[in-house]
Amino acid sequence: MSCYICETCGTQYAESALPPASCPVCEDERQYVGWQGQRWTTHAELAERYRLRIGEDAGLLALAVDGEFAIPQRALLLPTDAGNILWECLSLVSEEALAALAARGGVDRIVISHPHFYTSMVEWSAALGGVPVLLHAADRAWVHRPSPCLEFWEGDDLQLSSSVSLIRCGGHFPGSTALHWRDGPRPGGALFPGDALQVAQDRRHVSFMYSYPNYLPMRSSEVRAMRERLAGQAFEDVYGYSWGRNILGGGRAAVDASFDRHLAMVAA
Repeated sequence: MSCYICETCGTQYAESALPPASCPVCEDERQYVGWQGQRWTTHAELAERYRLRIGEDAGLLALAVDGEFAIPQRALLLPTDAGNILWECLSLVSEEALAALAARGGVDRIVISHPHFYTSMVEWSAALGGVPVLLHAADRAWVHRPSPCLEFWEGDDLQLSSSVSLIRCGGHFPGSTALHWRDGPRPGGALFPGDALQVAQDRRHVSFMYSYPNYLPMRSSEVRAMRERLAGQAFEDVYGYSWGRNILGGGRAAVDASFDRHLAMVAA
């Protein structure tokens, strides 16, 4: 019995004797089935083929699969007054990464922005001693490896501490979540939006897409609702979903300008 992992999106599935017949995450219109067809691997096989890149990304401990596998997100350790939060998740767990996290005080909880980054979240929780994994309840149907470690929150915001809050952005997925850290990691605070708002390649704007690989724009109504939910949140930095894809300084102004630019473009 194995917990099979999709080669294209990196999602780990519940234990089974044979690989699943398909990957619903990839068959959804926001994602895609690999050009060579549906392929599966296991965590043990993944560990033989890849290592994790471990280092600093704009002042935070960052982890990512080193090489081309699935979606190239990276996870970040946020040392907040709500505890040490592992923001986002990866398909591969390694002893080296666990040691790096332990050296920074460990992990108190995992928080994930949306289903494309659920990956091996249950594997990570177990490796970290059974820490809770926070997900938005609106995306519960996309959980393919159930576990008691999963905790679902509801509504448009959840205050984790005096300086850390989760905000349901919606748009990409109904429960797409951003984390707002008022006091860190740099002066002025930061927004961690997953890819509900994706930092553009110029690192001066963000974009709003229902599907990034399939080039489906986000509905204007969803973009306007996201703007309302983020109104009043101050931040200087925006940490994107992959290594180095960050807006450092002027982040609030960049997001505001990007809302205006997107809505003007789709209305033209």
